Amino acid sequence: MNTSSPLYPIIKLRKGKDEAVRRYHPWIFSGAIENAAPNLQAGDIVSVVDFKNEILGTGFAEAGNIAVKLLSFDNIKIDAAFWQERLNKAFELRKMMGLTDNKETNCYRLVHSEGDNLPGLIIDIYAKTAVVQAQTEGMALSVNAISDALFRIPGLKIESVYNKSSEAMQRMGKDAVEDGYLVKGEDDENFVLENGSKFIVDWEEGQKTGFFLDQRFNRDLVRKLAEGKNVLNTFCYTGGFSVTALQGGAKKVVSVDCSKKAIIASEQNLILNGFSAEDNPCVAEDAKLYLQNMKQGEFDLIILDPPAFAKNHRSLHKGLQGYKFINREAITKIKEGGLLFTFSCSQAVDKAQFQSIVMAAAIETGRKAQIIYQLDQPEDHPVNIYHPEGAYLKGLVLRIN
Repeated sequence: MNTSSPLYPIIKLRKGKDEAVRRYHPWIFSGAIENAAPNLQAGDIVSVVDFKNEILGTGFAEAGNIAVKLLSFDNIKIDAAFWQERLNKAFELRKMMGLTDNKETNCYRLVHSEGDNLPGLIIDIYAKTAVVQAQTEGMALSVNAISDALFRIPGLKIESVYNKSSEAMQRMGKDAVEDGYLVKGEDDENFVLENGSKFIVDWEEGQKTGFFLDQRFNRDLVRKLAEGKNVLNTFCYTGGFSVTALQGGAKKVVSVDCSKKAIIASEQNLILNGFSAEDNPCVAEDAKLYLQNMKQGEFDLIILDPPAFAKNHRSLHKGLQGYKFINREAITKIKEGGLLFTFSCSQAVDKAQFQSIVMAAAIETGRKAQIIYQLDQPEDHPVNIYHPEGAYLKGLVLRIN
């Protein structure tokens, strides 16, 4: 039993509500709480105890259904040494995987929230810039300490830290908070490298931190399978799959996204890599409508990489129907013998559910479908074994006959 004195204000759990914590799951739900220290605010550091006052861990109090996200299952001080130790460990993992000094790839995820035992924190490295995205109030209040620790990581060669955490701060009622540089270096390079391909990344105005780093392996697989094919890349964002398909020898690529800004970025990335945006059209259109209206047999490789259709369990049914619709349209229209890359990044949808809904879509078309690959997120997006919800990216490659 941890009998030392708690270092922070206490949140006490109800009897029998500590099982998940003892299995090292880092979330405390509001319904598990017996009582809490008075005047706690979202973002405060707290000590969590069981009904016998045994200390279970230390974490950030948050607003909403998840009331605490634990940073440690010990009674520890959250200080500069804590941030340094956690960030150093995250860097060492990426170094071991060959990502930190790679001539072909200079962008990767340095911190993946619960997967790196830092719930609510994302840090992506784009060449010499680290983009910090706090997803909880506690992390948003810690960005300066995190930035300081980043510059002390041995071997991490960054010059700038950009803070993209205004959304979490606004949840605290701090509406005037804006994203911006915590440290601004002199590096003027406006693109990054991924497996030798060049991409302009807009971390200031783009979605998430500016680029979807979690598709690195899967983009490379498209490159290997695209030779001689007519490719449709739906929900293309900035054209990551489009560029790699053309790098792999695709005959033609059509990129579709509802965002005109994303389409402009896709065109820029095609041109940056030496490809014609005229011969490989980038279309600003709703991807669902495009799939519905396109001709039969026009494409022999189709990529479906939509945003999260089911952001939570309340929207699960509607989300699954969205996945079914786009997969049914793609399976119906794809050329015989074609390859369908289909993904879900919805944390609320597990692998079995996703495969089941794709199967249901295939059944409605009456076409034969073989699973060739089962895909997920790369090694810089690790999953904490005690937090299986972290395995959010699911993908299948189907051959359709």
